[in-house]
Amino acid sequence: MKRSLTTIMAALALQGAAWAQDNGADAALVEMRNAFSQRDAEKVAALLPSVRGHVLEPLALYWATKPQLETAAPSSIRANLSRMADSYWEDRLRNDWLLLLGKNRDWANFEAELPRFRMNDDRQVQCYGLMLDAAAKRVPAGEAAQKTAERWHQQRDADDGCATAAKAFLDSGHMPAEAAWMRARLAMEANKPEAALQAIGLLNPEWAEIAKAIAKDPGAYLDDKITAIRPRTKELVTLAIIRLGAIDLPAAVQTLQRKRWTVQLTEEELSWAWGSLGQRAAKSLDPEALAFYANGQDRFMSADHLAWKARAGMRAGQWRAVRNAIAAMGPAQRSEPVWVYWRARSLQALRLPDAPIQAQTLYASIASPNGFYEQLAREELGQAIAVPPMPEPVSAQEQRAAENNPGIQRALASFRLGLRSEAVREWHYTVALHNEVDLSDRELLAMAQIACDNSLWDRCINTSLRTQNAHNYQQRFPTPYLPQVTQRAQSIGLDPAYVYGLIRQESRFVVSARSGVGASGLMQVMPATARWTARKIGLTDFRPSQINERDTNIQIGTAYLKLALDDFEGSMPMAAAAYNAGPGRPRKWREGPALAGEIWTENIPFDETRDYVKQVLANTTNYAALLTGQPQSLRARLGVVTPAPAKSAPDPEFQ
Repeated sequence: MKRSLTTIMAALALQGAAWAQDNGADAALVEMRNAFSQRDAEKVAALLPSVRGHVLEPLALYWATKPQLETAAPSSIRANLSRMADSYWEDRLRNDWLLLLGKNRDWANFEAELPRFRMNDDRQVQCYGLMLDAAAKRVPAGEAAQKTAERWHQQRDADDGCATAAKAFLDSGHMPAEAAWMRARLAMEANKPEAALQAIGLLNPEWAEIAKAIAKDPGAYLDDKITAIRPRTKELVTLAIIRLGAIDLPAAVQTLQRKRWTVQLTEEELSWAWGSLGQRAAKSLDPEALAFYANGQDRFMSADHLAWKARAGMRAGQWRAVRNAIAAMGPAQRSEPVWVYWRARSLQALRLPDAPIQAQTLYASIASPNGFYEQLAREELGQAIAVPPMPEPVSAQEQRAAENNPGIQRALASFRLGLRSEAVREWHYTVALHNEVDLSDRELLAMAQIACDNSLWDRCINTSLRTQNAHNYQQRFPTPYLPQVTQRAQSIGLDPAYVYGLIRQESRFVVSARSGVGASGLMQVMPATARWTARKIGLTDFRPSQINERDTNIQIGTAYLKLALDDFEGSMPMAAAAYNAGPGRPRKWREGPALAGEIWTENIPFDETRDYVKQVLANTTNYAALLTGQPQSLRARLGVVTPAPAKSAPDPEFQ
């Protein structure tokens, strides 16, 4: 992105005004952070006076107060909260305190603090609040119980907040027992048996002991069980089949086909169990998946079951199954761009009356350059992917207002001190969570420009992506390190747009990015991958520490991407999948019928890799439009994914 001299001077002035702090206080803050991470509360408290008046004093107060929440008087905690007013750290501390107050059943202080919790995005806190709203008759108990169940079912792990509220509503009769059993099913299916046992234990602790045995050996339970007359026994049998499906799918299918269960289980229980087994098969790309689904009714299946039924239908070319699965989805799921697009495709494939008009209407409802299915819908309407008109430049007044925002100033100061995780939280809170009313497009563009001007590319992109109508693609798709990326990509036969699309997804151009599994740098290269690739391309003097250097990271990352692209005969979706999940997996996923690239991509079994490939390819298409100035096609990049050629053998070292 080109930056004018005026813009650069403004950024320098901002750094001088907003970032300048006493060096001693800066050093104390960094020391405090280290002490906090080491749980040295005494050292944190001793350093606190050194940062009085610093722009990051709210952060320091958070570090000092968090360890004291268990023992400090409420008045002391509130005094510190008032000193942190309107900052992310005030809301973060209040969130922590609310969780503790709920756990300790201190409902008086909980109710006093909850209205001041601006983010209000913690499901446990929400569940506690719903329970108290029902008790005080601020919300009808039935409505509060339903909302609690929705949040409880979304929790991945066992918790206190939603479980406590659920127990209260179960005991009062406002939540049916079926809600607890559904929580158990969802948890067991997600391989979270502890959460399942917690839910069942709310109904009866003895039943939880039976479920514990089921989690350990579902086959033994099913072999011993002959009858399922009582509702709880039917539910336990259903749980056992779900669990067995994760361990031995063929055995689970054979068990569910036994007459004892087809007769004794309800239609809902049978349908849910078949949906679970169908999902397992679909994720394994098993051609029998649709046959399993056919044994149940769509209306009883979960959102994930239906999504995978639709994917299995695409893969098999069974468009009626695709249409029916999408039709059975709830309104929110059905309105997601992915299912709007595939609903339109299914209508076209089935050639139903008025299908062309209905499909065009559906495509038009999501078509834009902004995402994977939005781009595909645009192409279905005969429109190529092009860069939208640039919005009016940010005015000096708009820029000053953004520069003077206290949250932005705190975030910039945190970045300057190397407190990246803290800076990102403060920035995101400022642009997305602090205000009850969303920031305007102009405010967001101004804040994004500050990030761009300071080479905070991840904040630049993510902030600009929040605009509703004014889309600045130079902010959304920046091109830092342009000479290095283009020269390297072109020298080895890679499209620079593809490289940029991948880097944007991997690291958002954060050179120092580190993943939880050890990947490093702009292109998030794993150490073992770096060593192997360096040998492959003749970097004989490569040292592991060099992967953190920008140019070396680009050199090795692009080389690995090129090796993947060549290994998969130029298929961009498969190469992107290999970059994310390793080459062995897409080699397996390509087995079976030849598939349009978008169908193959939608059937990637891993949620992370599926989303990754979509993002990289959509990014690539937009970068190509930006770099060339010409309209582009996503579909051309997706191509057709076919089984490996019979005479070709993959590089045995490329694993």
